[in-house]
Amino acid sequence: MSDIHRDKADYGNWISKKLIYIPGLLAAIFIGLSFISPWFIIGIVLFLIPLIYFAYAYYQFSPKGGDIQAKIRNLLFDYLIWSGEGTVLDIGCGNGAIAIEVAKKYPKARVTGIDYWGGNWDYSKEICENNVEIEGLKERTAFQKASASALPFDDDSFDVAVSNFVFHEVNDKKDKKEVVREALRVVKKGGVFVFQDLFLLKSIYGNPYDLLETVRGWGIDKVKFVNTSTSDFIPKALKLPFMVGSLGIIYGVK
Repeated sequence: MSDIHRDKADYGNWISKKLIYIPGLLAAIFIGLSFISPWFIIGIVLFLIPLIYFAYAYYQFSPKGGDIQAKIRNLLFDYLIWSGEGTVLDIGCGNGAIAIEVAKKYPKARVTGIDYWGGNWDYSKEICENNVEIEGLKERTAFQKASASALPFDDDSFDVAVSNFVFHEVNDKKDKKEVVREALRVVKKGGVFVFQDLFLLKSIYGNPYDLLETVRGWGIDKVKFVNTSTSDFIPKALKLPFMVGSLGIIYGVK
């Protein structure tokens, strides 16, 4: 862990740097080619557009920019209504931001974060543990590698389950509603859940109110939906469907 130790916690960015570097590199190549033929200017424009957009999004999501990422995460806590005592599962914890924030807000809670890590983002269990050490919450917060589609916990294991901007990214389950069902499986009867994802994206979840009916069909009557994509702090440029323009929260009591 010493090779990544920092004085300040690192919670990463939802925009992979690859989305900036790759179009930037291709734009540079086409700039060179434009000296051969002016037609290559078209390629420059085509790659500069995503470069500029994703660089803007990266800045807006970062703490040094609009800090939109943290503001979106904090929306979960508006709907997390419980006593503050017991066990909490953060599904798809990334670099541990929500798990750590839960531990901060609820000093009587014990928090577990799971993630598959690797792949497109600079997230890891090692960074999570480093962040926990920096925040002084090592005794009540733990992390382990697992897929959200097959949680390594028994039924009714946790008092609370939370997840943010994760379910649509679970590649080993085609039907993302089943990922929601798996998350609910590990919540105790009477426990609470708050999940934020692209629930307004019909190609993934269909109509959000039909999703609520599906959840009720699993025996969970106390479930509600709120559209969080219209939050005033989100810039219009980020309200595209593939970004955060389809965000919503489902929450309730099992």
